[in-house]
Amino acid sequence: MHLRHTGSRFGSLFHQKEHPEKNKNKERLKIQLSYIGEIKGGMRPSMKLVVMGIVDKKPKSIEVTLSCKPQGEDAEADVGLQLKVTFMDKAVQRNARLAGKWGPCENTLSFFPFAPGEAFKMEIVCEHQQFRILVDGQPLCGFTHRVSKLASLTALRVFGDLQLTKVA
Repeated sequence: MHLRHTGSRFGSLFHQKEHPEKNKNKERLKIQLSYIGEIKGGMRPSMKLVVMGIVDKKPKSIEVTLSCKPQGEDAEADVGLQLKVTFMDKAVQRNARLAGKWGPCENTLSFFPFAPGEAFKMEIVCEHQQFRILVDGQPLCGFTHRVSKLASLTALRVFGDLQLTKVA
């Protein structure tokens, strides 16, 4: 595992850790890559995170998580926002974990913006009361804050059936 700085308009906001497990099977290697970035100073109102990528041709799911610690170091860390895109159900589930317990899942959507093999730009805008999620400039959904200290959300993780092109 190595640490690599990725530039963004926030300067040194993120650091990227790549987690490839050495494996003979390239398909398996691709699935096991994930992005873990540190959010310097944690989340705060008016902050925007951008995740850009290309969905794999045969996707099952994509997950974007904002948590208190990078997952893997502490499996019970609080999660302020978990976005799980499932292609079979054409759903985007949202949830949070506090004190080791997941809350009620939200999944109401007016449209499903992701398509196999297509590029996307996801924006997570932190507002005073909620996270607002936009995809390709279109409002997708909101998620009311369940973690009271937004600044404690210092880790961004992105993984699943996609090729990341930018995180900022």
